[in-house]
Amino acid sequence: MNQSKSSTELVRQRNSVLVLRALRRHGSLAHTEISDFTKLSSATVSAITADLERAQIIAKTEQQAATGRGRPRVLFSQRRDCGYIVIVIISSDAVQYSLVDYAGTLLDRFTEDRVQEGQPVSQFVRALQEGLERIVERSKIARDQVLLISISSKGLVDSLAPVLRWSPIFGRNQIDFAEALRGRWQAKVILGNETLLVAAALGLRDEYDKGERFRALAALSLGHSIGLGIVSRQPGGEHEVSAPNFGHMLHIPDGALCRCGSHGCVEAYAGFYAILRAAFDVPRDTIPAKFVPISELDKIAASARQGNRRNGFAFRQAGLVLGNGISRVLSLNDLMPIAITGPGARYYDLLREGLEEGLAQSHIVRMEGMPELRVVADEPALVFEGHLNRALALIDSDIVMSGATTNMELNEQLG
Repeated sequence: MNQSKSSTELVRQRNSVLVLRALRRHGSLAHTEISDFTKLSSATVSAITADLERAQIIAKTEQQAATGRGRPRVLFSQRRDCGYIVIVIISSDAVQYSLVDYAGTLLDRFTEDRVQEGQPVSQFVRALQEGLERIVERSKIARDQVLLISISSKGLVDSLAPVLRWSPIFGRNQIDFAEALRGRWQAKVILGNETLLVAAALGLRDEYDKGERFRALAALSLGHSIGLGIVSRQPGGEHEVSAPNFGHMLHIPDGALCRCGSHGCVEAYAGFYAILRAAFDVPRDTIPAKFVPISELDKIAASARQGNRRNGFAFRQAGLVLGNGISRVLSLNDLMPIAITGPGARYYDLLREGLEEGLAQSHIVRMEGMPELRVVADEPALVFEGHLNRALALIDSDIVMSGATTNMELNEQLG
């Protein structure tokens, strides 16, 4: 196959992804709308939609005008049965399984409690395998119809493979999810840091509202763990998303004992167990609780709001540590809005004073002013949204790539 044919296929592949991306973002679209959103010519859109329809990736429907007169509009959208995604969200006390079709429609969901203490990784993996089997069996979908399994957890995620390197749940016991599911699943397996997915979802929301005025955003997740995700818009318009190990960034050398086994981490002063430890004046080297019921934090917060000075101080100090930590992040990046998410966002009124004080101690904030701070509720919905956006984009790219590869191989065989 000569280079000009190869270049033509690559251009067609890129343009096909643009068409699918437009349908993802804007829903069912007519031919002219696809052309407007993608900036592709009418002829190019016609050729691509014909190819995608022939490959049973998209479907064509007719929409009659409200007046009932004139020719009906022809709309294109994803075929729901083109393939399926399973989304697995691993939290401190539960695992949630969701089944989604190619159009992004949620078909089924259930949640299973996770064993709290001392659960071996092997036992968790078996439960995961059983949960995946159950989610497809309930909807009578064959395993080979699942194109992608998207998993998330708090902790450190390998950047090149779906390997959980460290987590507050399993500690240093690593889990290679691709290896764990190999043999029974043909689907691609991906793994994401939970707060990274939250930041990615919020970044797309902000860009949708602000357009090209969107530059960057940080999502600070507060709860049993402390997470930070950063999303920034690159010159080409794509988003770069990262999740620095913020919760285990050093705050004070040889400080309070953290769940990770180190001393002085941000989380050891701002996580739920840290606030609990401060409120009850527990020695700082006490082994942290792996899971603190939110009802316990609610009691401490209620007492603080009623004027209990020690409990109020516990939240204020947690806010101060968070502010100090974020100020360091901003010093290495640019000033950006901070979205407060997670179950701990319900205590923002008690954290805010310390948070702003910690931020104000940094040079960048003194020079450029306090960043926008806002609370974004319903973190689980954001995690799911982040999963869905990333998974569907990957599937679109893989499907187009697979089709382009098949065409290129055929052309090579034909000479």
